[in-house]
Amino acid sequence: MKVAQVSYSDTMGGAARAAYRIHHALLQHGVDSRMCVGQANRGDWTVQTIHGRWNKTINKFRHPVARLVVRAIGTKNGARQSPNIFPSHWQQQLNDSDVDVIHLHLMAEEMMSIAEIGRLQGPVVWTLHDMWGFCGAEHHTEEVRWRDGYTRRNRPDYESGFDLNRWTWQRKRKYWHRPFQIAAPSHWLAECVQQSVLMRDWPVSVVPNPIDTDVWAPIDKELARSILRLPSGAPLLLFGADGGTRDPRKGFNLLRSAVSHLEGKLAGLELVVIGQLAPKEPLDLNFPVHYAGHQYDNASLRLYYSAASAVVVPSRLDNLPNCAVEAHACGTPVVAFHAGGLPDIVDHEKTGYLAKPYDAEDLARGIQWVLEDAERCALLGTRSRRAAVARYSYPVVAEQYLQVYKAAIYA
Repeated sequence: MKVAQVSYSDTMGGAARAAYRIHHALLQHGVDSRMCVGQANRGDWTVQTIHGRWNKTINKFRHPVARLVVRAIGTKNGARQSPNIFPSHWQQQLNDSDVDVIHLHLMAEEMMSIAEIGRLQGPVVWTLHDMWGFCGAEHHTEEVRWRDGYTRRNRPDYESGFDLNRWTWQRKRKYWHRPFQIAAPSHWLAECVQQSVLMRDWPVSVVPNPIDTDVWAPIDKELARSILRLPSGAPLLLFGADGGTRDPRKGFNLLRSAVSHLEGKLAGLELVVIGQLAPKEPLDLNFPVHYAGHQYDNASLRLYYSAASAVVVPSRLDNLPNCAVEAHACGTPVVAFHAGGLPDIVDHEKTGYLAKPYDAEDLARGIQWVLEDAERCALLGTRSRRAAVARYSYPVVAEQYLQVYKAAIYA
């Protein structure tokens, strides 16, 4: 079976990394998978960019121009927005190829125009890594326009000017006549698909994002701490996100509120922040904070996950965050809110703790419950590793995707 994995990038962001892992899980499973990206950075021969010098030149300018358009419109919507206006020629290249299945991933950064996506031929599978597929231009939202339809009456008060999201959503309705086979990495996102006006009649399967559990495996905790020069024996809590503490969706302010409830309850507690260097004015949390900066290689991330006593994921809205899956693969329990796709990863009080959504005090209770008993924490870690291998290892997920491909081919 020949499959084309279509993604805006092979490295930039969690969705791109998830798509790249799906690609290699299938390769290892004997599938003839090739990856087609707008930006290729890994130097992997199985990853290709668009053909033709002229097309490559145009490709460099499509996304910057679209970004200027979004800024010029000025909707005052702080969410990441992709109107996908400009043609890319990917549609023609994919339709002319000999693949059996076209597998779409995150279509951000003007990877393909909305019209081009609608003109794809043959069996198409689309893994939704966020909410963009059934929303307007936004990739994440706490509004419900995607469920009710984008009308003039339900536009949020904080937006103004041209309604970019409504216009983008209307273009999707205009061009997307043929339902694709949807793969949702979490049950939460699958439920959103089924509730959406745009995709409620499209077939959807829940298929988690894979991880190479032969590579992502535990390292002796004290050895990892020694290499990273982190304190030995202390309860060490890890928070990781692109941009560190700055993305409101990742919920660091909720974590900050939670740790205020832990004062005097966890002796020696320290925090590691991945994704950000120490700011000019470091936060005062009444305990040490280690800023690890951006970690681009798997080996370094594996060391940090193994060194941590627990990983905290206080996200307000997340599909199937890589950091939680990676932590479990490295044998580290996760504390998170019972929201989004986190319940698909964390088994409450078995591989970590799921707090009441956005309840900082309950999040603190979960952190304390995981970290206060060293034997319990170790047992949670053992179960986390076992669950990761059973759910997310390459052979397990690759076989699930083969079934999805067959459903798309014979639909």
